Amino acid sequence: MLGIDKRILNFLVIILLSLGTFWWTFLIFHKPFHWQGVALVIGARFLASLLIFKDYSLSWSRASQLTFLLKSVVYLAAFAVYMPLLYTKIPIALLASELFFYLFSINFAMYLYSYLVNKNKVTKTKNVVIFGAGKAGMKLEEEYRGSEFKVKYFVDDDPILHKRSIDSIRILSPKKLKKRLGNTKLDLLVIAMPSAPKERTKKIYTELSPYFHTVKILPSLEEILQDKNFATQLKDISVEDLLARRPKDLDSLAIEQFIKNKKVLITGAGGSIGSEISRQCAKYGASKLILLDHSEYNLYAIAEALCEYKPTLVMQSVINLDLLAQTFQTHRPDIVIHAAAYKHVPLVEENITEAIRNNILGTKNVIDCAIAHNAQKCVIISTDKAVRPTNVMGATKRICELYAQNINTPQNTEIVAVRFGNVLGSSGSVIPKFKAQIAAGGPITVTHPDITRYFMLIPEACLLVLQAASIGKGGEIFILDMGEPVKIVDLAKKMVELSGKKEVDITFTGLRPGEKLYEELLIEGSETSTQYESITVASQTHYPIEKLNGDIEALLTCKEKVKKLKEIVPEFDHKP
Repeated sequence: MLGIDKRILNFLVIILLSLGTFWWTFLIFHKPFHWQGVALVIGARFLASLLIFKDYSLSWSRASQLTFLLKSVVYLAAFAVYMPLLYTKIPIALLASELFFYLFSINFAMYLYSYLVNKNKVTKTKNVVIFGAGKAGMKLEEEYRGSEFKVKYFVDDDPILHKRSIDSIRILSPKKLKKRLGNTKLDLLVIAMPSAPKERTKKIYTELSPYFHTVKILPSLEEILQDKNFATQLKDISVEDLLARRPKDLDSLAIEQFIKNKKVLITGAGGSIGSEISRQCAKYGASKLILLDHSEYNLYAIAEALCEYKPTLVMQSVINLDLLAQTFQTHRPDIVIHAAAYKHVPLVEENITEAIRNNILGTKNVIDCAIAHNAQKCVIISTDKAVRPTNVMGATKRICELYAQNINTPQNTEIVAVRFGNVLGSSGSVIPKFKAQIAAGGPITVTHPDITRYFMLIPEACLLVLQAASIGKGGEIFILDMGEPVKIVDLAKKMVELSGKKEVDITFTGLRPGEKLYEELLIEGSETSTQYESITVASQTHYPIEKLNGDIEALLTCKEKVKKLKEIVPEFDHKP
C-alpha cells in the first residue's frame, strides 16, 4: 500500500504543480485559461514521468542533481514537441514562461523535500575538507550528505577553480585553506585524488596534515572500481603512500608482448618478489605458470591466490640439479624468472655455507638448465647489495651477476639480470618490523641515525623487472631507478606520526654484521641508458667463464669461504 501511495503522490505533484504554474502564467499574461491545451501539456508530462523518468519508483530524499538536470533537459525537449501544436491557441511566450516556472517548481519541491527529510537524520559533528574537486571529490561530498561529516571546503591545485564552489562549498587553494584555518585543527582531511602520483600525495600530506586530526586517502582507481561507495573505501594514509614512487614510463604493451602466450617458470614463486611476478605474469596472459618454491606454505599461498589460472606447482629446491633438470625437461618453459634466494643480510652472515649453495649454486643450476632446455630468456633477480658488497649476501649476488654476464649461450637463449633496492612491505623489511614495534608500544630499533635505503612498491618493481627483461638481448645487468634514498630514522619518525602514538621512542642499536650505511645501485659512470628513463644498464664485467666455473667449484668446497669470495669479487669489503 505504501508503494501505491508514493506513486500516486508523485503523479499528483506533477499534475498539481502543472496546474498551479499554468494558472499563475495565464494570470500574469492576462489570458483566459485554455483547458484543452493545458490538458495536453499535463498529459505529455505525465507520460514522460511514467515512461522516461519512472517517477513512480523515484526516491525524492535520495535524488541526485543528475536527476534534476535530466528532468529539465527532457522537459525542454518536450516543449519543442508540443509548442507547434498549441501556438494557435496559447502564445509561445506563455508556454515558455510556464515551462520555466514548472522546472523551477519541480526542482524546488524535490530539493525542499530532500532537505526536510534528511536534515534531522544525522547531526553534523565533524568537519571534513576534501582535497580534489574532481569527480572523486564530488562523489565523496555527495555521500557525506547523510552522514555526521560536514564538508567544510574543497581544496584543489587548479587556480581556475579557486573562485568557484560546489553546492555552495567553496573551492580553496592550499595556501588559502591554511590562512583560513590558522591555528584551528579540523577533524578530517580526505585526499580524493586516486590518480595522483605518490609524490603529490606526500606533498599534500606534509603541507596540510598539521591542520587536521586525521588524514585519509582514496585508494587507486582499480580498487575504487570494485566498490561504488567511495566513503567506505577511505583508508588511513600509510608510509607506503608517502614513500612509494610510481615510474612514469611503465610500458604495459611491452610487458604483455613479452609474457602473453608464453610458458613461464618462476623460482621462489612464493616469496615477496616471486609471488608478485607470478601475479603479473598471470595478468599479462602467460599460457602456463610453473611455480617453483622449496617452502610448502609459500607455494600453497601463491597457488591459492592464483587458483583460477591453474598454475603448475613444483615443490623443489634449485640446489638439486637433477630434479630441476627434470622440471625443465617436463615443462619446457619459454621464460625463466629466478627469484629464489636468501636475502636477509644478518642471517646469511650466520649461515655462509648454505647461503653460498642456495644463492650461487642455485642460480648457476637455473641458468644452466635454461640454456640446456632452450628457454628463450632467463631473468635473474639481483640486488643493490651486489654493488661494492660489504656482506656475504651481496657478494653471492655479485657472483650470480658475473655468471649471468659471462656464460656462453646459444643464440636462442638470452640471460639477463635485474638489480634493484628494497621493496616496501617485503618479508624481512623494516616496515613490517616497525609496525609491530609501534603496535607493541615501542621502542623502534634503528641501527644507525644516518643509515639510508632505496624503496619501491613491490608491484612497480616487479613490472619494471618484466619490462627490463623484455628489452634484454643477453648479458645485460639492468638497473631500476629507485628514486631518492630515504633515511631509516626519518621513516621511523613518519610511521610513529602516522600511528598517532607520539610516545613511541626510537633507539639506535648499531650496524649489524655486513650492513652498509647506504646502498648503491651502480658505480658512478658505469651505466648506459635504455629507451626507458627508469631502466639503465650496468657496464659489462668480463670474467673468463672457465675460470669463474673453477672459482665457484672451489668456493663450494673450500673452508675459508669469505677469503675465496674476496678473490672472485675484489671489491668485496667484508664488514662482519
